[in-house]
Amino acid sequence: MRNYTEITQLFETALQHEIEKIKQLQPSNLYSPVIYTLNMGGKRIRPALLTMAYEMFDDQIEKAFPAAMAIEMFHNFTLLHDDMMDGATMRRNKETIHIKYSNNTAILSGDAMSIISYDYINRCDTQHFREIIEIFTNTALKICEGQQYDMDFETRNDVTVDEYLNMIGLKTAILLAASLKIGALLANAPKTDAQLLYEFGFNLGMAFQLQDDYLDTYGDSKTFGKKIGGDIVSNKKTFLMLKTLEQAQGDQLNELIQLISEKTNNLQQKIERVKAIYNHVDVVSYSKEIMESYYNKAIAYFDRVNIEHNKKSELLHVAQKMMKRNN
Repeated sequence: MRNYTEITQLFETALQHEIEKIKQLQPSNLYSPVIYTLNMGGKRIRPALLTMAYEMFDDQIEKAFPAAMAIEMFHNFTLLHDDMMDGATMRRNKETIHIKYSNNTAILSGDAMSIISYDYINRCDTQHFREIIEIFTNTALKICEGQQYDMDFETRNDVTVDEYLNMIGLKTAILLAASLKIGALLANAPKTDAQLLYEFGFNLGMAFQLQDDYLDTYGDSKTFGKKIGGDIVSNKKTFLMLKTLEQAQGDQLNELIQLISEKTNNLQQKIERVKAIYNHVDVVSYSKEIMESYYNKAIAYFDRVNIEHNKKSELLHVAQKMMKRNN
């Protein structure tokens, strides 16, 4: 079995081959932002998971690459549009598309990426094509639903923890889940195992996103790769914020509500004051508890996949590594 690094290197080579083809397409003003986006890099987690799921049941992994391309293309399309909606100026230390080009370009090139992703799905040579296209289409729509919930939450003051968990499930976890199930189905895995991998991926995705929330406040910016406290500055309704609003009382609850509602130029002070309230209600314990709960569910589903341990070990190692970022 190939490890994560080997898989991502093989995928990256195949992706660069596809990028060379895209460079030949016209009009260049439509496709140049697509190339720019794909060349921003990233960990390629989703295509790697899809390919690793495939290799658990079949070693001809090149057959998984069209679907892996589709997943990576669609994921990057969502980032492109998310950045525009969020007003983000940087992505992976580079200017976002709407900043480098324009809003109109970000919309149109993003649309092109979503369509190209379906073209890659159409290239999948499998007896399970109908099921795979249904999974991909349903996942795409669910991601849009998750993004809409996320946008709705910006203007609501009554968002619950359960609503937030539902949102990140739709916006983030479901694509990891779909990647694993599609990879398994392409390799003609038993449907029971394919579904177990889906549940594994979904719960792993939940744990991963909740860890992202945690690290945004309590991580090390040097290893996390982002400026710490960004969610607090933007008043983002993360698990940490919502759980603290649920647990805080009296003066601290009032202070937190005031900090969320008021505008301030002293952003570092705001981060420190909000974090102090987080610490008072011990939101770290709640955060770690729910992360561990989802991760343990993921591993329980993974353990039930009915193949030899040596064929599962690399994917298990990736899951473990995903949950061992700086914390």
